[in-house]
Amino acid sequence: MPHCGRVRAVLIVQKYGGTSVGTIDRMKNVAARCLATQRKGHKVAVVVSAMSGETNRLLELTRQIQEDPNDREVDVIIATGEQVSVGLVALAIRAAGGKARSFLGHQCKIVTDSSFSRARIVSIESQPIKDALDAGEIAVIAGFQGVDEKGSITTLGRGGSDTTGVAIAAALDADVCEIYTDVDGVYTADPNVVPNARKVHRISYEEMLELASLGAKVLQIRSVELGMKYGVSIHVRSSFSDVEGTWVVPEEAAMEKVVVSGVTASRDEAKVTLNDLPDTPGIAAKMFAPLADASISVDMIVQNQAHDGTTDLTFTVPKGDRKRAMELLKDKVPELVGKDGERITYDDDISKVSVVGVGMRSHAGIAKTMFELLAKEGINIQLISTSEIKISCVIARKYAELAVRALHEGFGLGK
Repeated sequence: MPHCGRVRAVLIVQKYGGTSVGTIDRMKNVAARCLATQRKGHKVAVVVSAMSGETNRLLELTRQIQEDPNDREVDVIIATGEQVSVGLVALAIRAAGGKARSFLGHQCKIVTDSSFSRARIVSIESQPIKDALDAGEIAVIAGFQGVDEKGSITTLGRGGSDTTGVAIAAALDADVCEIYTDVDGVYTADPNVVPNARKVHRISYEEMLELASLGAKVLQIRSVELGMKYGVSIHVRSSFSDVEGTWVVPEEAAMEKVVVSGVTASRDEAKVTLNDLPDTPGIAAKMFAPLADASISVDMIVQNQAHDGTTDLTFTVPKGDRKRAMELLKDKVPELVGKDGERITYDDDISKVSVVGVGMRSHAGIAKTMFELLAKEGINIQLISTSEIKISCVIARKYAELAVRALHEGFGLGK
């Protein structure tokens, strides 16, 4: 396992989020950390986010003109947040006696597809960064942004700087990607909801992937996917202390002894239901095709057959996509949703509560225990989905925190 204090020189990628670069003083703190790491003989590339609140401020400006964030010009605007951060952090490193060079997405070059506001990285031309590192400079790289083949600025979506960090680490064949954030690791649940939540010292890529996809805000899902694909060791740690954080690594035999590793709740989802659909082959394919073409990810799907030859279909989508999903269905498949959309309903007041753990593979009865714990609190389950290492239930949003606390205690995850 790579560690910063190791005697041999290693290449370390450090990523700092918005709170870590939220003020000039905090940027000076980041500069000091980078230089301290470099002075141990290591090469350092640092990926930074926009200052906390800046992306939201810029998005609000765009909303005053138009609602749709999936637009080329919106990406042009919100990418400026990171441009300011890399310049300031590079200046802070220089002011502290170091050498630094800033890189924007088009200078690295981080090539993406053309899905504005949610672009995916295609390739990285890492040579300019390697040249800077070989010259003794700290490379300060803008997170969250890239450039498509036409030269248009793109952004990677919420949490995209994590993805940039791990992608840069993979491209440079770095020994570790350190993700610095305002928490000191991955916890068994959100400590703000569950005061006795425990820090997990090692977690598998698979578990972290599930937790990230289920609402845990510590790491962005695509960053974990990249780490898993390229074998990048990820170390999640606090930018405000030097304590060891959480290592995200390949699965180990010891991990299977822990049945449930974490409990999480996602409040960023909406439920859409279509009633009285024809119960015939091809209906689901016809309905979900326009959503897939628009890059709207559908999560849980439940189909109920009625006695009269019709069927009801319920699914969940990210809350930010719910309105667009409904409009697409009304436009593309009006024969299914009804002329005035009378067959389609929605619910934004839901939450998805989940338990995750690689140990579930070899332990029966986890679902039964979860359902009993929720029933004991009088919480009704609307939808259920399972995988090898997770069980998720959609419930009314108002019960989300109660459910997390009950499951955390019920599975014995406390300190």
